[in-house]
Amino acid sequence: MFRQGELCDRAIDLGRWRVRKHRHRVAGSARKGGLRMNQIGIVGLGRMGSAIAARLAAQGHPVAGWTRSGLTPERAEALGIARAETLPDLVAASETLILSLYDDAAVAAVLDTVLGLPLDGKLIVETSTVSPQQVQSRAADVAAKGASILDAPISGGPELVAEGECGIFVGGDTAAAERFAPIGAVLSDKLAHVGPLGTGVAMKIVNNGVLQGYFATLAEMMRIAKRAGLPFETALRIIAKGPAGTPMLTARLPRMLGHEDGVGFPISGVAKDNAVFRQVATELGVEAATLALADALWQTGIADGLADADVAMQLPHAYDNA
Repeated sequence: MFRQGELCDRAIDLGRWRVRKHRHRVAGSARKGGLRMNQIGIVGLGRMGSAIAARLAAQGHPVAGWTRSGLTPERAEALGIARAETLPDLVAASETLILSLYDDAAVAAVLDTVLGLPLDGKLIVETSTVSPQQVQSRAADVAAKGASILDAPISGGPELVAEGECGIFVGGDTAAAERFAPIGAVLSDKLAHVGPLGTGVAMKIVNNGVLQGYFATLAEMMRIAKRAGLPFETALRIIAKGPAGTPMLTARLPRMLGHEDGVGFPISGVAKDNAVFRQVATELGVEAATLALADALWQTGIADGLADADVAMQLPHAYDNA
């Protein structure tokens, strides 16, 4: 059993067994309109949704996708997934639906459309970083349709999803969480069922809020380093190798030092998440001053043209502009 608060070790074992059984069963399933039945359906194929789809497909799961902006046959082929023409087509062909969407408005629109469709026996997994109210307010309607719903936000960028090394915090009832475990274990080596519906987002706020505060502190320290005459690389490498270092900082050192390109998670996305974190904190009666400081950092970066840059680039920016 995959218990609340338990990380991935047992979930991975459970997932390996069920993935084999699932793959064998689906291989002989019927097709409908070019789509296999009983697939994993991905709703939203931005950077994160595409990573989820590609990872699951590469590990042998039958996956189909749909996105509001349109999925071309060429893009579907590149991801290794089937292409659904419409959202109802995707829902009809899928026993598990994974939502990976940008914001509350997108999630609300998709969930409300899905609730108008036959859902008996289906599992809906909401991985977007949005208010927990999006799933909590619709839970009774989902249950009335004979389906289950989880919130399972992801901590880590698409590159970690692609390697199966992101974090996934699952909120919802135990039966639904166990049903998702074989899929979640393919995406995450840090899969955790943390409590009832809505607590997945709460856990992401707690976890990623710490990371946002860490980056805000680092940016402030880089300004001090610059004015004190410390070279950027010297300060950063000493921090990374010492007690203040983290795996996240170490992994991003090559980007911050100009040795590699790429965007794991853009500053605009971190700022969007920060707004959700602060909204939930306010609803809970928590001031969250650290999140406000982090937001000021992201907004400065966005104003200076770094919206699409990796979050780590905020540190050399802070140093250069001290």
